[in-house]
Amino acid sequence: MKNNNERLIIEDYENEFFFKKQEKKINIVFNRIAFIFFSFFLVCIIYSLKIVYLGSIGVDENIKKNFLIKKNYRADIVDTNGNFLVKTVNTIDIGINPRLIIDEKKLLINLKIIFPEKNFNDIKKKIDRDKFFYFAKKVSQEKYQRLRLLGDKSIIPEEKLTRIYVHENLFSHVLGQIDNDNKGISGIEKFYDFELKSREAPLQLTLDTDIQYLIREELLKFQKIFKSLGSAAILMNVNSGDIISMVSIPDFNLNKRENINDTKFINRATKGVYELGSVFKTFTIAAGFEEEKIEPTTLFENLPKNIMCAGRPIREYDNEIPHNLTAEEILIRSGNIGSVRIAQKIGIEKFKLFLEKIGVLNKIEFDIEEVGQPIKFRWGKCKLATSSFGHGITTTPLQLAKGYSIITNGGYNIQPTLIKKDDFEKIKKNKILNNGVSEKINPILRKIVSTKEGTAGFANIKGYDVGGKTGTAQKSVGGKYSNDKVNTFAAIFPISKPKYVLIVLLDEPQPNKEYIYHYKDGSGWKYKGTAYNTAGWTSVEVAGKIIEKIGPILATKYIKSK
Repeated sequence: MKNNNERLIIEDYENEFFFKKQEKKINIVFNRIAFIFFSFFLVCIIYSLKIVYLGSIGVDENIKKNFLIKKNYRADIVDTNGNFLVKTVNTIDIGINPRLIIDEKKLLINLKIIFPEKNFNDIKKKIDRDKFFYFAKKVSQEKYQRLRLLGDKSIIPEEKLTRIYVHENLFSHVLGQIDNDNKGISGIEKFYDFELKSREAPLQLTLDTDIQYLIREELLKFQKIFKSLGSAAILMNVNSGDIISMVSIPDFNLNKRENINDTKFINRATKGVYELGSVFKTFTIAAGFEEEKIEPTTLFENLPKNIMCAGRPIREYDNEIPHNLTAEEILIRSGNIGSVRIAQKIGIEKFKLFLEKIGVLNKIEFDIEEVGQPIKFRWGKCKLATSSFGHGITTTPLQLAKGYSIITNGGYNIQPTLIKKDDFEKIKKNKILNNGVSEKINPILRKIVSTKEGTAGFANIKGYDVGGKTGTAQKSVGGKYSNDKVNTFAAIFPISKPKYVLIVLLDEPQPNKEYIYHYKDGSGWKYKGTAYNTAGWTSVEVAGKIIEKIGPILATKYIKSK
């Protein structure tokens, strides 16, 4: 019995051992399966995370690329008719990585076929340096496609946003430039830098490309004829302040970087500050009308040929000017002494306030930063006298245009602008002068052009009813007057119903004895051989030619606008 019990115990033990052994094997197998599954699961997670990561990198790169494009984007600029002046376009720069070149000779031959204008001796030297370099910038799509067909991995294209100035030199002083960081550094580009970076629609200017071209061509032509140091012209609507054209010579190609601090490239229309001479006499007469001190028929008797002020003489430029002149005749004959007498009637304070009111004494607010500051001075009796005929007092051609607009448009204050605005915005007018000022001054300005006593006969263009005033002034150098002159003409047309002011300035013109002048009175009379270096023989002639050229375009636009 005992043996049987022992056998049972042993069998139970063996069975238990066997089952435990089987259980252990099952656990091991299970653990191996679990480990394999876990490992597979872990790999899947890691792979998934990698995919997400790589995908995120791709998204980030796209975002980065879009950000850079947006950062470098600048809105286009168009003229008053919607014609492009400045465009932001996609361009391609081509780089070469010498370390990726497989067949240098073959590469150079292929590049020479596509770019025959390149100096390949220099290209070869750059390749030999074994460093990446830019082979060509702003490559056309046609050439880029030809490069792609080469299939050469050493050719590295780089897409960029580039600023293209459509007309190169034509609007150089107005539009301005940007730097390598896409930041405006002059002109409209600088003044409206933030807006150009943030807006999508083009920025529209008041400038007319066709008229700008014609005026610039005339300035360039006469720069050769009169050998002037430089010149400027402004055409502006006297009622709205819209600037239709603004040209300054010399100019420069905006698609090529120039040193904007070079004095020869100064914007003479806005930045140049000059003594402008007798064009100021119009302001003196107008101030007399505004203060009701004179009428056109007011007679000034026994006017001397010269007077003394602070020990210095003030002379009449023309000894043939009569001793007895009306206020009207003083302006027509451009009398210095008569202008002094009118200013003395007005008085220092009222004359000063009048000039400030029409905007010729203080720096003007404008759409570009390149604006000159008239030189400050202390008023006195002698300063009043010389200022009355435009000496010892400075301003800019832009301010001159504003002043002439106000005194001829009915006395309404206007703000010169380059930015096209809605008609609603233009209606906001502020009358600052009496009605009688324009009514009295405009017929006199017409006589300066239309009568033989006037000084601006060469601007008497048939059909355009031109009025205006000349100004000839010696340039001040080191506190002393030199023989160099600044000749200016301020034209208003049609003077019967003023719409446009044209300012033409010539900086240091020289008389041309070979140039033939044609009188515009229909007589067919010609004149050759003048040695006079005055505005009447230089600036007026240029203005007359300009009005002849642009008049038909303006007339057409005026009719359409009605």
